[in-house]
Amino acid sequence: MNSGDNYRRRRKDKFSDDEDSCSTGHEPKKRDLNGIITSLLLLEEQGKRDREEQDEASNEEKSILESNHKRKTRTMFEFYTNLQDYYSEIDETDRVKRKMSRAMAASVAAAAVGQTENQSPDQQNKQSGSVQQRRLWVKDRSKAWWDECNRPDYPDDEFKKAFRMSKSTFELICEGLNSVIAKEDTTLRNAIPVKQRVAVCIWRLATGEPLRLVSKRFGLGISTCHKLILEVCSAIRSVLMPKYLHWPDEDSLRKIKEEIETVSGIPNVVGSMYTTHIPIIAPKMSVAAYFNKRHTERNQKTSYSITVQGVVDTRGVFTDVCIGWPGSMNDDQVLEKSALYQRANGGLLKGVWIVGSSGYPLMDWVLVPYTQQHLTWTQHAFNEKIGEIQKVAKEAFGRLKGRWCCLQKRTEVKLQDLPVVLGACCVLHNICEMRDEGIDPDLEFETVDDEMVPEVALKSVSSMKARDAIAHNLLHHGLAGTAFL
Repeated sequence: MNSGDNYRRRRKDKFSDDEDSCSTGHEPKKRDLNGIITSLLLLEEQGKRDREEQDEASNEEKSILESNHKRKTRTMFEFYTNLQDYYSEIDETDRVKRKMSRAMAASVAAAAVGQTENQSPDQQNKQSGSVQQRRLWVKDRSKAWWDECNRPDYPDDEFKKAFRMSKSTFELICEGLNSVIAKEDTTLRNAIPVKQRVAVCIWRLATGEPLRLVSKRFGLGISTCHKLILEVCSAIRSVLMPKYLHWPDEDSLRKIKEEIETVSGIPNVVGSMYTTHIPIIAPKMSVAAYFNKRHTERNQKTSYSITVQGVVDTRGVFTDVCIGWPGSMNDDQVLEKSALYQRANGGLLKGVWIVGSSGYPLMDWVLVPYTQQHLTWTQHAFNEKIGEIQKVAKEAFGRLKGRWCCLQKRTEVKLQDLPVVLGACCVLHNICEMRDEGIDPDLEFETVDDEMVPEVALKSVSSMKARDAIAHNLLHHGLAGTAFL
């Protein structure tokens, strides 16, 4: 019995020793596992805090960028409004001066007529001789060149080479402006005919020659030529622009959409948009606003400019223009200032697209190419089709500058008068395009305008989805281009 009890006691002591050793070995492993879990929880918590901080920083940066953009836009708008007010005051002052001078001249003429009626016939004969002598103060200039161009048998090719249009188109413009620019003869001089007035303006716009050469060609004074150019341009803008440069009606829009969809496969496109720069002489006011940094860097020559934004149809005819904003503004900033942008916000362009370059933001009515890196085949194919539509607008601006060479170099026209001249050039361009007036290949001009990616490239999530749907539809229906391959 004693030996059995001792055996059981030794075995029990052995088992208790084994349990103690096992419990002693598990405790360090348990502590290590708890430490690992704690570290993972801390890392996860730290990562969560880092993500929250990054989101806060990005949101803060985005709000700062948006506020800076709004502040810059507001400052630019206030500046341009003040500038327009300043020019309006100058125009009003000039108008009052001209009115006073005309009134004074009329009173002097009336007094002279009354004095003549009270004189005897002999005195009147002497006075008429003095009036004839009074005409002699006008300098006798030769206008043989214009008389030659104005002959009925003058070759139409030579006429078109000089004025960028045929005689029939020139006659059409003269008839449209006759009631506005025609003048009556006076006792001092004969009025300049309507045809000569229009010819002075068109030849100056077409050649870009200085007023000194315009004066020699047409036998008129330099100041007279300058005055005629502004008068005819103003008449073109006020009389012909409503007829030849306006937003299409519903039937025309439907036709444009069908033509563009037939060529590109992209539906509901009503036009192509482009913005170009017109060089100017450094203005006396607000030089920095008109400083064109991109042209200056490319040409290694200080450049100043104003912008012309235009929307064209499939023929290259302008359907909307926005003229005169300073050259320091990007394409998207000019777009936001345009009347087209305001009409689009009012619902005019709901359900349709206007194709623009990468310088414009993607919006509910502005369709632009993909600009991110590493494009897919679908996106490359879409960009190729968009480029074909965009090319129509760019080539239209090339023909505009090719026909009217005054737009290629810095002009003598004052800054406040320049929008009127540019508007007249756009109207004349439309008349030539509508009447199929071809352009001489030697006059073709390649437009080079640097496109800057807008600060906010995406202004509508729904438009991004619509663009993706169009791109997939082009590729899946075999309508996409393959040049990128």
